[in-house]
Amino acid sequence: MTRIDFHSNVPDKIAYACRLVRKARNADFRVVILTQDSTQMARLDETMWTFSAHDFLPHVAINDTLAAQTPILLTADPAMEAPHHDILINLSDAPPTHFARFERMFEVISADDADKHAGRQRYTYYKQQGYPLTHFVADNT
Repeated sequence: MTRIDFHSNVPDKIAYACRLVRKARNADFRVVILTQDSTQMARLDETMWTFSAHDFLPHVAINDTLAAQTPILLTADPAMEAPHHDILINLSDAPPTHFARFERMFEVISADDADKHAGRQRYTYYKQQGYPLTHFVADNT
């Protein structure tokens, strides 16, 4: 069963996702990141290239011909079909269609009221389905 970790009060979802990806890649996990839309996906793509001078975060869009060989995949499609299922990072405001295929999912929630509300709805949904949930509040200091 998919383990779901909620990370709330996140000041910058893109930068936070990059830190999660770096940690996951250091542990040799493959990652899929679901963005809210193509605009957010483009911002994430750009940030992953410039995130750190010391870390390389190899990534492509999930529909790229190299997706099966690439450890980090980006998508804005909640019904995406991924070639690997280690970790899913959800930056969108809805439960991903195939989240249960993943070993672990991170729900990244900002301090924005609408995002917090959508996050609470997803938390309730997953809890009602019986998924193991954890919650971490980001330190903004």
